[in-house]
Amino acid sequence: MPFQTTLEFNTFGRGSRDITAAVADAVARAGIRCGLAHVFVQHTSCSLLITENADPDVRHDLETIIRRLVPDGDPAYCHKTEGPDDMAAHARTMLTSTSITVPVGDGRLMLGTWQGIYLWEHRVAEHRRHVVVTVLGE
Repeated sequence: MPFQTTLEFNTFGRGSRDITAAVADAVARAGIRCGLAHVFVQHTSCSLLITENADPDVRHDLETIIRRLVPDGDPAYCHKTEGPDDMAAHARTMLTSTSITVPVGDGRLMLGTWQGIYLWEHRVAEHRRHVVVTVLGE
C-alpha cells in the first residue's frame, strides 16, 4: 500500500537545511520494510540534495560554487519581478534537483554513512516549503 505525506519546513533564507530526520520519520510511519522513498519539493526556487552530513564546509562550498555559476542580478535576466535573487533561484533549481529517490530497507532509509537529505533554499529571504514524501514497497 503506498504511503504519502507532505512535510512543511521553514527555511532561513539561502542555504541548506537538514531534513533527513523528518523524511526518515515519514518512512517509518509508512510501515514499509523494503521499497523506495521518493522525495519531491513543490517549488521552483529551492531544491533537494543528498550530500555529506559530517562537515558543514561541504554545503558552504556547494553554495559558493552555485553562486559563481548563477549570480544574482545578472543584467541579462529578463525575469526580475521578485527581486535580483529570483531568476538566479530558478536557474539554480534547474541545475540541481526537485526530487530524489532513496531505497528503503528494513523500514529505514538506506543512506550511506556520511549522507544526509537537505532542502536547499535558493532565495535570500525565508520561505515556507512543502516536501512530498511518497513511500512504495512492501
